[in-house]
Amino acid sequence: MSDLTIIYYSANTISDEFYQKTKDVLLKASGDIPIISVSHKPMDLGKNICVGDIGASNVNIYKQLLIGAKEATTEFIATAEDDTLYSESHYKYRPSEGKFGYNMNKWSLFTWSEPPIFSNRGRMTLNALIAPRKLLIEALEERFAKYPKDEMIPIQYWGEVGRYEQHLGVTVRPTEQFQSEIPIIMFNHPESLNYKQQGERKKLGDERLYSLPYWGKASEVVKLYQ
Repeated sequence: MSDLTIIYYSANTISDEFYQKTKDVLLKASGDIPIISVSHKPMDLGKNICVGDIGASNVNIYKQLLIGAKEATTEFIATAEDDTLYSESHYKYRPSEGKFGYNMNKWSLFTWSEPPIFSNRGRMTLNALIAPRKLLIEALEERFAKYPKDEMIPIQYWGEVGRYEQHLGVTVRPTEQFQSEIPIIMFNHPESLNYKQQGERKKLGDERLYSLPYWGKASEVVKLYQ
């Protein structure tokens, strides 16, 4: 039995076709790892918890993650997003005691870039998190206890656990970074929350490649979205 549960959260804004393609990749990568999906619309993915149309926001992402983490029973959880391609090797990692682990072998693919290219900005992102479940619950519950109303939250610091605690005035918890053998790929696309905030102003990372091991050429991978 796996000691890991995948917590998949979605606002259900992507097309059914794109969702089905990323779902197929996730199911192949996860194998027998249990999945809990927390979504705005009912979904046929693992154990589904539908929270209704609460609105796509950075705050609600963490609310959905907390719901999923509290539903899980395993020692560890891994996050999953509907516009990210995951590899089996990503799920082999387990963080050190008391630390949040972030996979740094992750690449962005901007669907509007010509020519298509993978880039890496070298920053920790929530969609690449593997964490001790109880520690994650503690961290998120502390945040929401300090800011019980959404309008109280300093939104510029409402980000990845282990990165912004000092700014939020909550317990600082350490992080560690790892590199999976096979990279993971996150799509940047017009339906994403990040795009709605930045549009096409978002810059490519300094590290750039036209092809990645296992996945192949960016020009082919981008077709999963098109």
